[in-house]
Amino acid sequence: MKPIVAIVGRPNVGKSTLFNRITRSRKAIVDDFPGVTRDRIYGDARWEEVSFTVVDTGGFSDFKPEEFGPLVRYQVMQAIEEADAILMLMDGRQGPTPVDTDLVDSLRRLSKPVFYCVNKIDGPRHESALADFSVLGIEPLYPVSAEHGYGVGDLMDALSAVLPRTTPEAAPGRIKLAIIGRPNVGKSSLINRLLGDERLVVSEIPGTTRDAIDTVCRVDNRQYVLIDTAGIRRKGRVKGKLEKFSVIKALKSLNRCDIALVMMDAAEGVTDQDVRIAGYALERGRACIILLNKWDLVEKDSASAKQYVDTVRDRLKFLGFAPVLTISALTGQRAFKIFDWVETVYEQYTTRISTGRLNRVFETLINQHEPHMYRGRRIKFYYATQVYASPPAFVCFVNYPQGIHFSYKRYVVNQLREALGLNRTPIRLIFRKREKR
Repeated sequence: MKPIVAIVGRPNVGKSTLFNRITRSRKAIVDDFPGVTRDRIYGDARWEEVSFTVVDTGGFSDFKPEEFGPLVRYQVMQAIEEADAILMLMDGRQGPTPVDTDLVDSLRRLSKPVFYCVNKIDGPRHESALADFSVLGIEPLYPVSAEHGYGVGDLMDALSAVLPRTTPEAAPGRIKLAIIGRPNVGKSSLINRLLGDERLVVSEIPGTTRDAIDTVCRVDNRQYVLIDTAGIRRKGRVKGKLEKFSVIKALKSLNRCDIALVMMDAAEGVTDQDVRIAGYALERGRACIILLNKWDLVEKDSASAKQYVDTVRDRLKFLGFAPVLTISALTGQRAFKIFDWVETVYEQYTTRISTGRLNRVFETLINQHEPHMYRGRRIKFYYATQVYASPPAFVCFVNYPQGIHFSYKRYVVNQLREALGLNRTPIRLIFRKREKR
């Protein structure tokens, strides 16, 4: 397992900027507003021959203590406890503060390497600011500029020297699952239930999760990457640059997942925004599993589950292939049934069909029902081939692709699902004109 390095400090000292620089990514949201990072954000990094995992944390003293302060502080302490080394970041422009003093006192008690870094030192002429931090009684101090990179190389040299060397593990195929949905439908609660660990901040306040967070879990010798995302609001309710970034990151998470777990509040029913979010997943070609959460709050009789599923099917006709599962993240009801469906869906989502078998299926379905004439001419099907998987995409070469009605395309897709056993995955079908030889 890779060693873990935690970045800690008070709000707005540049922790996320340093995280992005070390991991060479834009994974953590960066904004000139204290308290942006609330959960722990994980990223892989490598310096010289040393690989390690970096953890970005929330500010040690949150800007809204009545809402998130205890939760964020708990996350910071968890990150410190699991880390092999710690980078404590302070603000060279503001100088030491009482919060810095409290954090330094806490870190002094640890029996693990701690690197005290003064950020926003953009060059040698600014290093005189280090003198202000002598009152903390810590050394050495590492002057750095997370934004411009000054001093980061020296810090990484010192850090890599104390980290344990590990041999890279052979990474088995991991199925990436993005949990998407409106704010406050229980996305983080579900991940905590699956992990059996308070790894993510969970709150009843909508909008708690802002970043897309990756967590690896193992179930029955299979590894899964769980991607928690910010709640996606209606455009009219997205206010401020920060929340717009959160929505963008949630949508980007769809681009890198295999299966979208589209989560809805069963107690509220399917809303227009739920339909819109499910559409985002389909547009990006993701396999989907629909989760009706908070099922424990729904008044039920013997017909309730079927009625709910029928309602969902009616509202989400375009996701007719997606399984629908009623769960409760709070009680754990049917939570682990999700992985059974994930295996079924993933197998179909990554299926590859031989060209010979595919063309035999096409020949049968065309003989059963030929397309209509196009401008008095018969549409001819020459051959079909699968061009890629995830999701399965097929190109069919014909003489008049523009003459194929959408209803006939729907017929072909439905027949392919039945003949090829692809009833739980999206299918892409492209009709293309065969070039003359």
